[in-house]
Amino acid sequence: MNSFPVVCCVVWCLGFVGAANVSSSRPSVVNIGAIFNIDSVLGKVAKLTLEEAVKDVNADTNILHGTEIVLTMQNSNYSGFLGMVQALRFMETDVVAIIGPQSSVVAHIISHVANELRVPLLSFAATDPTLTSLQFPFFVRTTQSDLYQMKAVAEIIDYYGWKEVIAIYVDDDYGRNGVAALDDELAARRCRISFKEGINSGTEVNRGEITSLLVKVALMQSRVIVLHAQTDYGFMVFNVARYLGMTDNGYVWIVTDWLSSLLDSAPLPSETMDVLQGVLVLRQHTPDSDRKRAFFSRWNKLTGGSLGLHSYGLYAYDSVWLVARAIDAFFSQGGVVSCTNYTSLGGENKGGDLNLDAMSIFDNGTLLLKNILQSDFVGLSGRIKFEPDRSLVHPAYDVLNVVGTGLRRVGYWSNYSGLSIVSPEILYAKPPNRSSANQKLYSVIWPGETLSKPRGWVFPNNGRQLRIGVPIRVSYREFVSPVKGTQMFNGFCVDVFTAALNLLPYAVPYHFVPFGDGHKNPSYTELVHLITTGYFDGAIGDIAIVTNRTRIVDFTQPYASSGLVVVAPFTKINSGGWAFLQPFTPLMWIVTATFFLLIGIVIWILEHRINDEFRGPPRQQIITLLWFSLSTLFFSHRENTMSSLGRFVMLIWLFVVLILTSSYTASLTSILTVQQLSSRISGIDSLKASDEPIGFQVGSFAEHYLIQDIGISKSRLIALGSPEEYAKALQLGPKRGGVAAIVDERPYVEIFLSSQCTFRIVGQEFTRSGWGFAFPRDSPLAVDMSTAILQLSETGDLQRIHDKWMTRSSCSLDNAEIDSDRLQLKSFWGLFIICGIACFVALLLHFLQIMFQLWKSPPSEPAASTASSISGRFQRFLSLIDEKEDPSGSKGKKRERSVEDPLGRHSND
Repeated sequence: MNSFPVVCCVVWCLGFVGAANVSSSRPSVVNIGAIFNIDSVLGKVAKLTLEEAVKDVNADTNILHGTEIVLTMQNSNYSGFLGMVQALRFMETDVVAIIGPQSSVVAHIISHVANELRVPLLSFAATDPTLTSLQFPFFVRTTQSDLYQMKAVAEIIDYYGWKEVIAIYVDDDYGRNGVAALDDELAARRCRISFKEGINSGTEVNRGEITSLLVKVALMQSRVIVLHAQTDYGFMVFNVARYLGMTDNGYVWIVTDWLSSLLDSAPLPSETMDVLQGVLVLRQHTPDSDRKRAFFSRWNKLTGGSLGLHSYGLYAYDSVWLVARAIDAFFSQGGVVSCTNYTSLGGENKGGDLNLDAMSIFDNGTLLLKNILQSDFVGLSGRIKFEPDRSLVHPAYDVLNVVGTGLRRVGYWSNYSGLSIVSPEILYAKPPNRSSANQKLYSVIWPGETLSKPRGWVFPNNGRQLRIGVPIRVSYREFVSPVKGTQMFNGFCVDVFTAALNLLPYAVPYHFVPFGDGHKNPSYTELVHLITTGYFDGAIGDIAIVTNRTRIVDFTQPYASSGLVVVAPFTKINSGGWAFLQPFTPLMWIVTATFFLLIGIVIWILEHRINDEFRGPPRQQIITLLWFSLSTLFFSHRENTMSSLGRFVMLIWLFVVLILTSSYTASLTSILTVQQLSSRISGIDSLKASDEPIGFQVGSFAEHYLIQDIGISKSRLIALGSPEEYAKALQLGPKRGGVAAIVDERPYVEIFLSSQCTFRIVGQEFTRSGWGFAFPRDSPLAVDMSTAILQLSETGDLQRIHDKWMTRSSCSLDNAEIDSDRLQLKSFWGLFIICGIACFVALLLHFLQIMFQLWKSPPSEPAASTASSISGRFQRFLSLIDEKEDPSGSKGKKRERSVEDPLGRHSND
């Protein structure tokens, strides 16, 4: 029987002082391991920071209370196999935690060992996003995940408006999973990776393979390249790119944090920096602090300035402190380092000097892991605290620009508020704001030493021209039609397309591809669908921008307005002997007459007590009331209004009468002098309510709209292919095999009516849309063409092209639309409300004056009872309303002068 497991346990127990006494006693020494690539740039910095961190922990008596940490380092040398072997050797000893590995590939392998033997694995440099899955519960990442780095890259791409990128990566777990995360983040922002390819992850970099890869990239459309690699591979890519001219003006290079770590570690030769000019680089953000600055000063003294300190070195330093604090909490909770023999190997020793039987399970490894994940302290790299998904809180990156011999910060990215020129620590104190207006970066010096943002794409330099689909129309050839004997097209839509292309700052290689059989108008929905399949690279013509099409392609800015209208036959209306009643609707006549009578009554009430012209026998007063109210229509009333309230009401009423008479006169003049048209179809609503057939143009979206959106039965729809068929169907009518009306887009209808003067548009345009050119989703050409179309509109060239092709005869200019609306109450209700309020206020004040007089006047006889008193006052109130007010002062003189008018009428008391 092999006695090694027993010896291992004995050594473990003897290694801790007082371990045989009580479980809560602390050992004098705790062993931890470290696995990383010691000879790499990151490894050289990590080795020194780990050693300094162990010194600082052991020198601090407040952290482990007399227990010292002993760190053993092993070199994985970029090999997953060697990393696994070194990890297994650690498992033969009393190591309670392992710091590392540096490589994500090695981390994937060692994590399986850590899971089996329950030893926490803390990596300060393995950034593969998939390492945080439930598959590796004992893996703890003490740096930022590439999930957030790729999110930062995606937001930078979206910030500059680029839609397609090319990803070049090292073909291993680190590269593949990082680019997969980038693909997901870009898709969430309607961007995409148009091409991605990995570089062989072997020990030797093959320049020929990289050259072949970059030549392939240079022939593609996108000019935005994301490089997610490692040091040797990355510099080889840039050297070849420089040789191929791919670091010049027009290109965009976004590099992950491997480059910033290298530049922070040591200065590079000037010829190397020349290759990197204009590159955007990310670096893990570590907040400034006094402790960090002190450590940098200490680092410079330690290295003599020969080796720089990067962010991964800070995370390695904090990893030691994280383990130390977790071990301290572990012992404080009564934790004991004990082991159980790993029996899964069945007792068979297969290994040379690798004693697999000596491997043991750390019994309390789960408790130590729990303390690690619950840690919360501030280290050199910032706050060390883990989210529920085991990622560090407050992930953030510096956005850097390679300029001259160094790096220039152009902003920050944080998962809290996105891109900003303000440090994340300031933003954490404010509410999160990820609005587009809040996303900012300083100006960038791009490759080619330009400040102008690169367009990010060019037409592929592979000799292929864009296939632009053009419909072959049978009717309305003014919009688009083929030129006989050639592959070219002409028409309104083609002229707009070529004029917009001429405004672009670059050449567009293209050729037209006809679509349709030439016997009937093609389906424009099918034309648009062929763009999604890749058969066409775009489509031009009279293509309506409708909802179901915008879901699958991108349209340019509309270059022509378009909407559905109803065309129907019309009849001429003679004015007749009762034409004078037509300007107003019946309700309008009733309300107007009511207000004439109301005004007469109000004025009579207000003037009756003081104006002799509104007094007399009842019959005379009724005649005066009616005469006065009707005479205001012609402003010919002779009765004077003496009260202020009466004059106020008359002022308002005369203004209303002025508006009414002016509107009536204008409407009646139009009825008597302008030819009136009538149609039994008043618009789309009356057409829907009927059961008569409706015509539409072959290939138009009107058919789908009428069926799906309006709810008209398909059996009622009749397809028509030309203006001649339109006219014939409308002339025949529904009873003789024709149609009651035609629904089509306004541009077609305008051309149709220019030669057909017996039909008119009825009702209003019931949809609002336009015509545009179609391109694949997220096509940058659609954006640039939209800008060009706007320029055509602003300069007037678009209108000139329209006038060139859309000529109309005079019959379509007069009475193009039938609108038989009469003057309705809804047009004047505001005036009537104002007048009614004025009447109400005047009457209220008038009766309040009478009530005041009634209150001041003493009763003529003592009241016998309450009932008789109320009756007496009511009778007195009525008498005050009817009695003539006694003249007094100047007012009395004025009334005396008006007692007798020129006709000899006298007032009656």
